[in-house]
Amino acid sequence: MKVLLLARFTFREARRKRTVLGVLLLSALFLALYTFGFSSLRNNYESRLATGARSPLDFEVFASVLVLLGFYTVNFLGGIMAIFASVGSIASEIDAGTLHAVVPKPVRRWQVLLGKWVGYAAMLASYSVLMCLAVLLIGRTIGNYTPSHWAAGTGLVALVSLMLLSVTMFGSTFLSAMTNGIVVFMLYGVALMGGVVEQVGSFLHNDTLTRIGIGTSLVLPSEAAWRLASSTLQPAFDLPVTPLPFASSSTPSAAMIGYALVYSVAAVVLAIVVFERRDL
Repeated sequence: MKVLLLARFTFREARRKRTVLGVLLLSALFLALYTFGFSSLRNNYESRLATGARSPLDFEVFASVLVLLGFYTVNFLGGIMAIFASVGSIASEIDAGTLHAVVPKPVRRWQVLLGKWVGYAAMLASYSVLMCLAVLLIGRTIGNYTPSHWAAGTGLVALVSLMLLSVTMFGSTFLSAMTNGIVVFMLYGVALMGGVVEQVGSFLHNDTLTRIGIGTSLVLPSEAAWRLASSTLQPAFDLPVTPLPFASSSTPSAAMIGYALVYSVAAVVLAIVVFERRDL
C-alpha cells in the first residue's frame, strides 16, 4: 500500500514537471505535423494517379514506412521523457532535504524508490501506448494501413522507456541530477550509434563492426529493443531500400527481450541496494 501511495504522488508530481510538459507539447506538435505530412503524401499520390502517372510502389509501402517512422519518433520521445523526468528523482530530493522528512517515518527506503519507479513507469507506459495508438490511428485513417504485430511493437517501445527509467533512477542514487542526466543521455546516444554500427557491419559483413554494435547493446539494450520492435512492425513485403535509421536491417535475437527485462530489474535492484546504504 505504501508503494502504491508513493507511486500515486510521484505520478501527480511528474505530470507537473516542466520537462514532461515540454515533451507533451512536442508530442502534440509531432502528431499534428505527422498527420499533415501523411495526408499530403496521400493526396500527392492520388493526384499522380489521377493524371495517369504510375508509381512503382503501392501506397501501402509508403504508409508502412511512415508508420514505422512514427513509432521511431515515439520511441525517441519516450526515452527523452524517461531520462529527464526521473533524472533527479532521488538526488534532487536528497539535496533539497525532502527525504529527511519522509525516511524517518515508517516508510522503508526501498518503498520510496520502488514507489517512485512505479509512478514514473505508469506515466511512461501510458505515454508510449497512447502515442503509439495515435500513430496507428493516423496510419489507419489516412493510409488504410495497420502493422500486423502492432501490439508487440507497442510493448517493445514502452519497454525502452522503462529500461531507461530504471537506469536513470539507478544513477540518481549516487550521482547529482546534472551528472546523471549527462551520463544516461550519453549512454542513450552511444546505444543509438551502436545500433547503426551493428547494422552497417551486418550489411558489409564486417565482424568487427558487428561485435562493437553487439557489445554496445549489452551495455544498454535500448537500441536493440527498438530494432526488435522495428523488425516486428516492418511489413511482410520487401522494401527496395531499408529506411535507416528508424528501420532495422538486422534483427536481434528474441532473447534480447529477456535480457532487457532482466537488465531493467537488475538496475532497479541495484538502485535499491545503493539507496539503502547511502547517507542522507
